[in-house]
Amino acid sequence: MAIFVKELLDLKGRDVVTVRPDLSLGDAAITLHEHRIGAVVVTDDAGAILGIFTERDMVKAIAANASAALQTKVSDAMTKNVTRCHEGSSTDDLMELMTGGRFRHLPVEADGRLVGIISIGDVVKARISEVEAEAEHIKAYIAG
Repeated sequence: MAIFVKELLDLKGRDVVTVRPDLSLGDAAITLHEHRIGAVVVTDDAGAILGIFTERDMVKAIAANASAALQTKVSDAMTKNVTRCHEGSSTDDLMELMTGGRFRHLPVEADGRLVGIISIGDVVKARISEVEAEAEHIKAYIAG
């Protein structure tokens, strides 16, 4: 009984914290901290995904440029080749993408626009629900 991205977004909501590509890394760090998140999606005015900026991107920029990195634009430090998923992706698809790519956030895209984001926490929670439902079905079957 697979769970799909559409169901996850319907439950958790479709709000995504986004930033402009010309925002400084210092301001992006404040945004991450204020929202208690590990990634922001970088979008244009139409909602098209330009990149994703994560804690790892921040660490990489600071390691390369020390405190001067905080004045750098997000567009210079973001991950530009963003793996995306869609509402029809299953939790199995998400686990494969996240494990293979070694990342924890997947923007959800529909018609070229950002419509949500899925984190590894969302996938783990959904997978636990799947396993619990399977266990209940097995119990019901055994009990007859």
